[in-house]
Amino acid sequence: MTEQEGERVGLSRFPNFYKTGSIADMKYRYYGLDALLVRCGDYIYNVSSEPHIYHRLAY
Repeated sequence: MTEQEGERVGLSRFPNFYKTGSIADMKYRYYGLDALLVRCGDYIYNVSSEPHIYHRLAY
């Protein structure tokens, strides 16, 4: 997702971690294995509470 799209949908309100973090580890330890994660700029956001954001990018 581009940074402009991220600002438009308000990604800053979601939990996030830096892009060098392990996605598998964050899912396992914190978010759950079915978490929906989106990368925008230097951060990865957990958008599981609003899955339409993830699905719009996936299709």
